[in-house]
Amino acid sequence: MIAARWTVALLAVTGCATPHVAAPKPLCAGGPCALDRLVPLLDSALAAGAAPGAVLGVSFHGARYVYAAGRLALDDPTPPNGHTVYDLASLTKVIATTTLAMQAVSEGRLDLDAPVQRYVPEFRGSGKERVTVRHLLTHSSGLRADSPLWRQTPTADSALRFVLAMPLDTAPGVPMVYSDMGAIVLGRVVEKVLGGRLDRLAKDRIFRPLGMSDTRFRPPESWLSRIAPTEYDTGWRKRIVRGEVHDEKAARMDGVAGHAGLFGSAVDLLTFGEWLLRTVGRYDGRSVESGLPTSRPTDLPTTVREFVRRQNVVPGSSRALGWDTPSPNSSAGTKLGEGSFGHTGFTGTSIWIDPSRELVIVLLTNRVHPIRNNPRIFPLRIAVADAIVDLLAPR
Repeated sequence: MIAARWTVALLAVTGCATPHVAAPKPLCAGGPCALDRLVPLLDSALAAGAAPGAVLGVSFHGARYVYAAGRLALDDPTPPNGHTVYDLASLTKVIATTTLAMQAVSEGRLDLDAPVQRYVPEFRGSGKERVTVRHLLTHSSGLRADSPLWRQTPTADSALRFVLAMPLDTAPGVPMVYSDMGAIVLGRVVEKVLGGRLDRLAKDRIFRPLGMSDTRFRPPESWLSRIAPTEYDTGWRKRIVRGEVHDEKAARMDGVAGHAGLFGSAVDLLTFGEWLLRTVGRYDGRSVESGLPTSRPTDLPTTVREFVRRQNVVPGSSRALGWDTPSPNSSAGTKLGEGSFGHTGFTGTSIWIDPSRELVIVLLTNRVHPIRNNPRIFPLRIAVADAIVDLLAPR
């Protein structure tokens, strides 16, 4: 396996009111590193076919470790690195859509317990007047999990109208059904209350201020050589998907949707995770200003703490607001702290954040290349999370 370990510096953004935080330091400066014991675990998983390549990023008390192995694709031997761009799939839900919702709540523009119809009047149908923003964020809206929009609708606008008109499958607040449909509706809510398209809002309000220069919807053609390809789409596009969103529903929506469409790198996701730790007040032992642009007074730290807290809207559900929390057999493993939160993406991506340990774990792969029927990533996520806790912060 071709592999590398290195450290990266936080990118500064001229003119943004970002908090003063020292550039990330190496977790192991020039010497042996406990996390190097993960190398055989990752290398053997890739050799066994878990994915063509992988990038692991860890931030611990603000110090970083990045390890990359494998190759970008079966026909592309280029080794990945910390700036390799992966289709983040459902990490879009938390990195972009949920974060924008957090900002809107903290600015007083969005009420979690208001009906969705207050913000999106087109969201009509029997029982839908009882669906709240909180229901969308906890996957308890009553909307179905999925729908083949690429077969049912011809354009992005018609796809959105189709989702907004979709009838409920169940009463809101009763079952937890992980729903891309709900995330699409939430994306539209965010667009309405913040006044712009999701991709532009995320760029202006999150990625540019935090210096996440590898992260965006609809990556340009100039990025193609450093984007890990995903699946050979046998049903619709009849080609290997590279540089365009893997999720067919998001593709029908021109690559910009509340549930999928975001691309990004391990380095950028570490930056994002460290920002969340600072914002909730556990990074460097203090709360800081968000560092993100706003036109209204906010209390984002309080809002973030609410968003990453398990909600119990549906008894027994592990869902926070947008985020997930550790549960039996989840990708969080068995050892992260009770207040941890994270999310996964279908393409083979994941992020977990443990505020009690000041720990961020990012694992990016393209496990769906060349086909999606590949479950080997699931035990690897658990093993990696548990090993990192054992090596860095056992209790």
